Parts: sequence; C-alpha cells; structure tokens
Amino acid sequence: MVNVGPLVEPQPLDAAGSAAAAPVRTARRAVVRTPGRGARTAAVLVPAAVMLALGLWGVDRGGMWRDEAVTLQVARRGVPDIWRLLHSVDAVHGLYYLLMHAVLAVRPDEVLLRLPSVCAATVTAALVGALGARLAGPRVGLWAGLLYAITPMAGHYAQEGRSYALVAAGATGATLLLTRAVGTGSWRSYGLLLGLTCWLHEFAVLLLLAHAVSLALARAERRVWRGWGRAAGAVVLALLPMALVSHAQSAQLAWLGPPTWHTAQGLLRAFLGESDPLYWTCLPLALLGLGGLTAPRGRLTLARLCLPLTVVPPAALMLASQLSPLYVDRYVLYALSGAPLLVAAGADTVVRLARRALPTGGGRWRSSLVAAFGVALVALGYSCQLPLLRADRDPANRPDDLGAVARVAEHAVRPGQPVLFLPAQARNAALAYPDAFRGVQDVALMSPVAASGTLYGQEADPALLRARLARLDRVWVVADRDLMEGRWSPAGAAERAKMALLATEFTPVEESLSPDASVRLYVRRTGVSGAPGTPPGPLPPRPVPR
Repeated sequence: MVNVGPLVEPQPLDAAGSAAAAPVRTARRAVVRTPGRGARTAAVLVPAAVMLALGLWGVDRGGMWRDEAVTLQVARRGVPDIWRLLHSVDAVHGLYYLLMHAVLAVRPDEVLLRLPSVCAATVTAALVGALGARLAGPRVGLWAGLLYAITPMAGHYAQEGRSYALVAAGATGATLLLTRAVGTGSWRSYGLLLGLTCWLHEFAVLLLLAHAVSLALARAERRVWRGWGRAAGAVVLALLPMALVSHAQSAQLAWLGPPTWHTAQGLLRAFLGESDPLYWTCLPLALLGLGGLTAPRGRLTLARLCLPLTVVPPAALMLASQLSPLYVDRYVLYALSGAPLLVAAGADTVVRLARRALPTGGGRWRSSLVAAFGVALVALGYSCQLPLLRADRDPANRPDDLGAVARVAEHAVRPGQPVLFLPAQARNAALAYPDAFRGVQDVALMSPVAASGTLYGQEADPALLRARLARLDRVWVVADRDLMEGRWSPAGAAERAKMALLATEFTPVEESLSPDASVRLYVRRTGVSGAPGTPPGPLPPRPVPR
C-alpha cells in the first residue's frame, strides 16, 4: 500500500495498534511505503516454517532419555491409572500426561511423542514474529522469529516429549494477548490462555510478575491495572489446587542445588548465543533494543514488554531457589521468547541510524542494504548454532539414552531370565521399551507398575528381596553406571539392600555397556564374601549392538 504523506521514519505501533506520535516535516512531501499485510504475514509464516523444518530434522533419534520415557509410559496408562499416579507424584505434569494419553492412543512411538512439542515450537516462533510485527514492525518480527527458530535451546525442547515447548507457546500467546487487552480492555482470552498454560506447568505463573513489571514500566492507567488484576487473580485461584498438591510432592526436586552466578550466565548464553561471535554480537544489539524503555507514558513498547519477559521469571525462580532449590532452565524456557525480540529491535535501531547517516535518495539500494543486514545477522546466528543443532540430534547428548540400554538388554537377556533393576528408576528402560524385556522375570517388582500408582513400581522390602534372590544362582542386573562405579550411593533401604546382596552373595561375570547403564550377569558366589554395599569392579565390556 502506498500513501502520500509526511517524510518520516516508520514508527513502532503501540499496544492499541496506533502509530506513535512523531514530528511532522511539512517542508516537502514524499512517497512513504507502509508495511502491508504481506510483510506481516511473512513475519509470522517464515519463522514458523523454519522452526518446523528444524523441529522435524532428526526427530526420530532412536532413543528416549528418562523424562521422555516417563511421558511415554505414563501416557500409555489408562486415565484412572494416570489419576491415581498424580495423587502421589508428578501432579505438575498431570494435564500434559492426559493430553499425551490422547495423542499416543493413535500410535505410541517416539515421533508422535515429540510431535506436539515440534508443533508448539512452530507456533511459538510464529508468535514471536507476530509480537515483533505488532510492536515494532514486520522487519523486527521477521528477524526475531528467525532468531528464535535457530536458537539451540528452542530446538532442543522442540524435540523433547515433555511439556516445556507447549508452555512456551502458551506463555508467548498470552503475552501477545496482553498487548491487545491493554488497548481493547478485553482480558478474558488472556486469563484463559495463561491459566491453561500454568496448568501445563505451574512455574508459568511467574509470567504474571513479568507482565506486572511491563505494565509498571508503561505506567498503565488504572483501568488497565483493574482488568489485568482480575485476570491475574483468576489465574492464581485456578492454579491453587494444583500448587497445593505439587508442594506436597516437592521431594521430587531434592536432587537440585541452588543456582549460582554461573547458572545465570549460562542461561544468558543460551538465550543470546552459545558461541562467542554470536553472543558478543547479540548482547550489544539486545542492549540497543532497550531504547523503547524511555517511550511516552502509557505505551507498551517492545522493550517494556520483552525485558521483563526475559529477565523476571528466571530471576524470580533463581532467587526463590536460594531458599529451596527449584530452578532448572527448562522451567523458564518461555522467557526465551523475549531475547530475540530485543536483539531484533537493536538491529532495527542500527538500521535506522545507518539510514539517517546515509545520503538521501536511492531507496532501492537502501532497502537492499537493509535486507542484506538482516540476512547477515540470521546467517551468522545459523552458522554459529548449526553445530549445536546437529549435535543435539544425537541421543548421546541427552542426560541418558534408554534406547541404547534396551538394545543391550535385548541382545544379552533371554525371556524367562531374572532381572534386577538398580536403582528402581532403571526400570524406566523396560517401561519405555517393553519389547526388549519381554518375558523376563522382574525380581524386585511387587505389583504391576500402573496399578501401584507410582512411576517405577512398588518393590519388595529388603527381607522379601533377600528371600527371592536366595532362590537364584544367576541374575541380570540393569544398573545406573555411576551407581555401579561408586560415584553416588542410593538413599533408600531397598536400594542399599540390593547393593549389599550383590556384593556379598554374587559376583559379576559378564557385562554389556551402554553409555549410561550397564547390563551385568551376576552368579552366586561359592564361599566368597565381600564388604556389604561395595560396588564390584569393572569388567571387560562386551560389544554393544547398534
């Protein structure tokens, strides 16, 4: 669309969608091209297409890690069994498990397990583009959406069968709805979407703090605060039942330690760029993107929206974790959405300053220069991030690879042979890959896992376990390698009993190794005793099938 009007630079849009006030030059008039619908559509669809392509690249890795395996094995249970589980553990993921129960009813495999996350990441990239286009123009939206799509952190969780990519999509959508609600006064959609997002993961409630800071920076009117306050109160009240149940299950996070300055620096690197060239390019651009903080009162500018979005949720969770450790970077993945928007806004500022410094005229070559700058920025990001994106497709780069464990067990253990899982969490491999363990005798398991209302099943007490092992001359042990090599010790009495019985009554004679677990054959000792609880020494590994 072409308008004849004052010769002014295109202005960012405020939250209501109107152009910001600007000085009018009346000395001469010229043709000013305003962004059309096509440019705004491209700012949404192009990042979405790139994110979808990267999300589908290597999505079938051939191995799940422990958290994905939990999603798969829980979602495959019946709804009553899932409900029973949530009363004792993992209530925070309850809505996600029910959603995945419906998805995996089609076909319970790894690709379908990860497909909702791929789709959610695609939507998030599109929403980042839409936010940028709404607040600062299509150029900023396009650049920001593309930067989000090629960020390894976004790509990592786009290919993970957990709720975090869905939470990021919901949080980014709620942020977009915030910008509309400030102008229209309609807060219902904002509250509904944010409430649903918090039920996917309760730490999404920290987004309310970020939005409150944004409204404070914009010095919003009382009517805006009243509308937002009602929506925020409804979200908190709706979340309260789940928060009370999950608080009683907080022992699940006992493995966490308090975050440090190194933790914060690592998250900043993950948001802006892992490699030095990209990080030191994006950091000053993000700082330049903060120029909108000084805009007139009442305007919800990109800087006022994205700085709190990027900083407040991680900072709040890190501070709370100094008292009771709660922080894991994936819990605040949704805060990533603000970082590429700040970087893109800073890049747009550079372009505007350069255009003012260049001689007037030559609109076509100036536009080409702007396009080349954008291409160079995204190309730098992609070239720096590509090795990380490629490496992330390797199952070995997850905390563990249960697919490799299952392949080892399928090659070594025969149907009918006894198997002992050490610790009980090692049973995750059998739950995720039941075909590899079909027909084996689970020595420690008391009842079917789903019926027990637990993640890994209810195991025999030490006395019963001793009686069961007393009848065996041979037993296969599927064990955590760090545990077997003495790098950590089990806390529970049952796990310590397993270690003691293996050390005093059995000796390992054969071992097959995966990167994360060992599958060892133990035979009963004849007149040889060992120190209780002492892990046996390493054995020469057998070849592992691939």
